Amino acid sequence: MDNLMGVAPEDVLVHGPKKILLNKYHWHQPGVGIIASYSPTTVDVEDHFGIFRGVDQIEAFAQATIVSCSAYAECIKQQCTFNHLKQTFNPLFVSIGQVNFRGYLQPGDVFISMGLITFYKFRQMTCDGRIYKVPKGLDVDNYFGNYTKEKLLKYDLEDGFTLIAELFDVTGRGIKKQ
Repeated sequence: MDNLMGVAPEDVLVHGPKKILLNKYHWHQPGVGIIASYSPTTVDVEDHFGIFRGVDQIEAFAQATIVSCSAYAECIKQQCTFNHLKQTFNPLFVSIGQVNFRGYLQPGDVFISMGLITFYKFRQMTCDGRIYKVPKGLDVDNYFGNYTKEKLLKYDLEDGFTLIAELFDVTGRGIKKQ
C-alpha cells in the first residue's frame, strides 16, 4: 500500500460509525500530508443551530490528519494491518495550538481538511493545516487527482474554495492498550 488512496476511513479509524467525521481520502503523500473530505449531516448539527461546530471541525481535521496519517505510518513501520493496529493502540488527542475560524459549515456542504505533517516520532504526530468548503458540484477526486506536494505546501487551490479554518500544532499520539 503506497498511501491511503482507495482505503475506506472506517478501515483506518477506531472511532465508532456515528463518530467518524471523514468520508474519503483524496490525496495522500506519506511523510508530507493528506487531503480528505467530509460532508456534515443533520445529525452532526442537531441542537447546534444547524451549524457544524468548530469543535467538530477540529475533530474532523484530527481524524483526517494525525489519526489517519499516523495509523498509516505505524502500519508500514510495524508491517501490520489497520485491524491489528486498532487492537493494539488507541489514538489520543494530545494538544492543539492556535485555531482561527473564518467561516462556517452546514449540512450538505462538502469540506476538505488539508493537513501538513510537521512532526512524527514514536507514534506522535503533529500537523498544521486548513479546512476549506468545496465549491458546489466540484468533482473532488478529479480535482485532486494530479495534486502535488508543492501545491499542498502553498495550499494552492482555485477560486471558489472558501477558507473555513486554519489550524496549527494539532498533535496526537498512539497509546498502547494495556
